[in-house]
Amino acid sequence: MSEPLTVNVRLAAPVDAVRHALTDPAELRIWLAEHAEVELPHRYEFWGRFTPEGDAPHQRLLQADEHVLRFAWLLDGVETTTEFTLTPEGENTVLTLRQSHFDFAEAMSGSSIRGVLQTFWALSIANLAARLEGAPLLPRTDFTAAELRAEVIIDATTERVWTSLTDSEQASAWFGYPIGIEPWVGGRYAMGGFEAGYAAKVVDLEPGRKLSVDWGPTGVGTWELADSDGKTRLTLVQSGFDEGNPPYGAWTGVVSSLFELRRFHEMADWQPIWLSVEMPASA
Repeated sequence: MSEPLTVNVRLAAPVDAVRHALTDPAELRIWLAEHAEVELPHRYEFWGRFTPEGDAPHQRLLQADEHVLRFAWLLDGVETTTEFTLTPEGENTVLTLRQSHFDFAEAMSGSSIRGVLQTFWALSIANLAARLEGAPLLPRTDFTAAELRAEVIIDATTERVWTSLTDSEQASAWFGYPIGIEPWVGGRYAMGGFEAGYAAKVVDLEPGRKLSVDWGPTGVGTWELADSDGKTRLTLVQSGFDEGNPPYGAWTGVVSSLFELRRFHEMADWQPIWLSVEMPASA
């Protein structure tokens, strides 16, 4: 069996506040799921349209104490395991997520709902961090819908936001992963950098206002910018994909990245909350 997906993140709140957000059902309904019910130490359940296979609760609580929350989660007929560990760091908390049964091949192919686990937790943790910071939350993915659209307000000019979306160095910084960008129609948009071996294609570009990238089977991603009283209204839309198998994993990952894009512009001493992500060695 492979090693679990492991994510480490620094949250701007003490352990007690983080644990409350992780275990209070009213809090969970704000940042994690449409529905949540918790009765520790016996029950920890969440479900609804913002949860993969969220037609009903599929979790089984395994452990809940001051620093560890662990539960089994049945997804696509397989019982996975999710574990949160909380470690105090001064006034902050380092949260470690370990998620079993994540296979990057399933994420790429869309062959199993388990393929969304990495980006589902990235978006969920970003919204947990936003909740703890008192910042607006990002739009959650509706796993029952085929319309993929998100909108955020960033406290920066459209010129600054546009540069951060089209400059390779800036985009790599806030996204947390190398991105090579040729900002012209027909140019390359390469996750992993230009040497990674594969690049999507820029298919539409209106300087300062619109950028569209063709990702192949997962469709075309479009970023649209508009001024909003000196701030920037950023709208993200995914289109042209198989509506019978929407690219929920890829979409959720892009939406989760908006958290650091916003902080990149709005914090004078910006540092990403993500400390490390360790991918499973094999399926």
